Amino acid sequence: MPREAGPFPFWFKLDRTHGKPMTDTTATLDGAAPPIPAATELAARNRLVITLLLVSTFVVILNETIMSVALPRLTIDLGISPSAAQWLTTAFLLTMATVIPVTGFLLQRLNTRPVFILAMSLFSAGTLISAAAPGFEVLLVGRIVQASGTAVMMPLLMTTVMTLVPPESRGRTMGFISIVISVAPAIGPTVSGLILAVLPWRWMFILVLPIAIAALVLGGTRIPNVTTPRKAPLDVLSVILSALGFGGIVFGLSSLGEAATHEPVIPAWVALVVGAAALVVFIGRQLALQRKDRALLDLRTFASKNFSISVAMMAVSMMALFGALILLPFYLQGVTGLTTLQTGLFLLPGGLVMGLCSPFVGALYDRHGPTPLVVPGAIAVSASLWILATIGPDTSIFVLLPAHLILMAGLALTFTPLFSAGLGSLPMQLYSHGSAVVGTTQQVAGAAGTALFIALMTNRSTTLAAGGPVDATALAGGIQTAFVWGAAISLVAIAAAFFVRKPPAQAGAMPTGH
Repeated sequence: MPREAGPFPFWFKLDRTHGKPMTDTTATLDGAAPPIPAATELAARNRLVITLLLVSTFVVILNETIMSVALPRLTIDLGISPSAAQWLTTAFLLTMATVIPVTGFLLQRLNTRPVFILAMSLFSAGTLISAAAPGFEVLLVGRIVQASGTAVMMPLLMTTVMTLVPPESRGRTMGFISIVISVAPAIGPTVSGLILAVLPWRWMFILVLPIAIAALVLGGTRIPNVTTPRKAPLDVLSVILSALGFGGIVFGLSSLGEAATHEPVIPAWVALVVGAAALVVFIGRQLALQRKDRALLDLRTFASKNFSISVAMMAVSMMALFGALILLPFYLQGVTGLTTLQTGLFLLPGGLVMGLCSPFVGALYDRHGPTPLVVPGAIAVSASLWILATIGPDTSIFVLLPAHLILMAGLALTFTPLFSAGLGSLPMQLYSHGSAVVGTTQQVAGAAGTALFIALMTNRSTTLAAGGPVDATALAGGIQTAFVWGAAISLVAIAAAFFVRKPPAQAGAMPTGH
């Protein structure tokens, strides 16, 4: 029997035969199917795949929020308004929300390795474009290309883990996925703050580029294929409808903020109506196509009450996360006068708290289920937002820092159980669609939350400025208004938290078939 290849990080327990018999085969790029001779080699392969996917996904998702601390600086360097600058984050999230539904098709149609190569190639190309961007427009294009690659990586990681890891060990593994999906965005502002303290903004991309290329080369040569592709048609009309639906809603919310300073290209109400109408048609088309097993996003995932509640809570949690990450830098730099470096360091403890908590939360989930975790987590998130809703021009950072720490700890308690309970409630044949639904919901909620909070801040700040320049007092008032709305929305998550249940062990082990 061959020995296991090299020592790989082994933070989770993998079922050596989960998903495939010991003598099963795995397809390769050229269609060959080399046999997997023993359970030991299969376990080593699984560890390698998940480790490489975790590391690569951490790198790409870090870029979701790496711009947040830089936005105040970019408004000066590029000569743009805060509403325009926030599109560097919103467009990233919106592109992900548009592309992620298509990944359900890609994951069924292609093997693991080519999907990984596609994702990391797009991300590397977008990073190169952003690093060389001469101005705002090209930088925005680079961010969109980056997001296209990031959008593919997230469902690829989730689907692979759900396929390879048995139900009794998923909580622990999902804890590390939570580090990737939630901690990476949380420490993004710290990374950018450290870079901006000594280097121009484009170095945020120059320093990431060699890491992205190294991940591409390593993963492209080392990741084996662990799934079996099947023919899956792509409904082009569904892709167009999803782009119009999600894009229209987020664009409309962003236009609300632009209207406070200038007339937007498209009135906000027009974008919102078009987005809502397209979304309704998109849902109707998916319901019709899923009967023929041709849906771009299979909505049978929502037949599970547990999945539906988990997804709703994820949406509220992502709005809270991205809302705080976008508003706090504006407050810290525009009101308290902190530098980008100081702002990044201020946000670092919260990211560390989330990172340290996530693996333990996963182990607790495996032992006790989601309810003892998500209920106090939702309460903590809401409490922190209500604290932030009381800020004013003279609020001390010693009030802001504990509020931020409570927020991050609360999110750590909610993300891992929601991922595990939600996706674990689905049959195996719906894992790819469930992962796509979760990813789409997260990014739409993050983009909508970012756009909504910026719009509320801009409108209120402009009103308080009474036609004059927005000073620290007016800006603080606008940020406070945005946090009040965020705190009110968070109450929904508390009510929903009591209904999240741990799925039965067999829920994720149903045989495939359509």
